[in-house]
Amino acid sequence: MKVLIVSDTHGQDENLEETVLREAPFDYLIHCGDVEGREIFIEALAECPCTIVAGNNDFFTDLPYEEEVTLEGHKILVTHGHHYFVSRDYDKLVENAQAKGCKIAMYGHTHMPVIENEDGILIINPGSLTYPRQRGRRPSYAVMQIEEGKDPQVEIRYL
Repeated sequence: MKVLIVSDTHGQDENLEETVLREAPFDYLIHCGDVEGREIFIEALAECPCTIVAGNNDFFTDLPYEEEVTLEGHKILVTHGHHYFVSRDYDKLVENAQAKGCKIAMYGHTHMPVIENEDGILIINPGSLTYPRQRGRRPSYAVMQIEEGKDPQVEIRYL
């Protein structure tokens, strides 16, 4: 199963559209927050099942602040991360993922891509397609290949 992971698009669609065209076909889309009212557009663009959570800039939304989703037998925690203070460290995020029985935790908020393993939790931040903050400031996203009974394979990709 191919999963496209994005975050922090902040209501701007151009790079998201390019990413979807580049990566199609994919089986699932996860957006880690700060869609700024574009969730219906994103779901239509993806043409596949989606999990979208609210970020700190998603005001007046019905989106959840976090979701648990199971893909190919892997339980995943999806959150924006600001409630877990991810700008400082992953401690609270990892603790919550473990408490929920998740082996993967995905977040956004920092606009900086991350793939790390911490205390048995695979931590993924796809970065931002709109306002990247990492060195070089290239818009980024993640692609995960996930199969039941196998370790997920995750890669950060850049526009």
